[in-house]
Amino acid sequence: MTMIDPISRALHRQAGQHGPVILMYHAVTAGQTTPVWPWAVSMQQFRDQLDFLATEGYQTPTMAELAAAPTKTWQGRTAVITFDDGYVDNLAACEELQKRGMRATWFIVSGSIGQPPRWPEDGRPAGRLLNADELREMRENGMEVGSHTVSHTRMTGLDDMNLMRELAHSKVTLEDLLGNPVDSFAYPYGDWDARCAEAVQQAGYSAACTTRTGWALRDNTPYQLRRLTVFNTDTTSSFARKLYFGSHDVRWRDIARYALRRFRNA
Repeated sequence: MTMIDPISRALHRQAGQHGPVILMYHAVTAGQTTPVWPWAVSMQQFRDQLDFLATEGYQTPTMAELAAAPTKTWQGRTAVITFDDGYVDNLAACEELQKRGMRATWFIVSGSIGQPPRWPEDGRPAGRLLNADELREMRENGMEVGSHTVSHTRMTGLDDMNLMRELAHSKVTLEDLLGNPVDSFAYPYGDWDARCAEAVQQAGYSAACTTRTGWALRDNTPYQLRRLTVFNTDTTSSFARKLYFGSHDVRWRDIARYALRRFRNA
């Protein structure tokens, strides 16, 4: 495992006291080279992060399990691992999870299953998304498959009819493909408002993820679960600090400001 600096390791000893975290991944590229796309990690980074979670005693339930259980159930360290979009390179990531007895939740864009993404290019990986057979196999191996709409659209700009179409059609498509209920959802681009959250509930989902940072259950509603994004620049040390602070603001200057505030308030 990659070495962790002493300060990050010391901080992480207190991690887990504020409840579960949800981690957000997108793509996992082969090898050790840092990907260009900010929302991708290398396979070496991913393995190191999984090994860290395992060594530090994190349980890794699916998002549906997190949302279904009472808050008090989640004692100790809990990290829900999620993947947005459904890139085919996620198959190798799934294998790494299985090797460690871990599970994760995938949010799939149902209108692009087995095909290249149809939403606007932003530097994301080339190639297709996971296909129906791959998703079924992942589900059979204990992974959860959730929805990420039909077309990966910004939901707040949709009228009520198209909003419900994106939610309901994606849910039905995935349920027909998998042969089981699809209960979990993630807002594309993290774009949501109260109307969207209500529509997600009306469409029959039990929980939904945002991209707001913080402890997963901070807002006391299953339709505004918070997540921590794992970026291409995250080392195992910064990953450990994210788990402790429940925040992306874990650069050393951020840590120094935090320490200064605590000193002044002591």
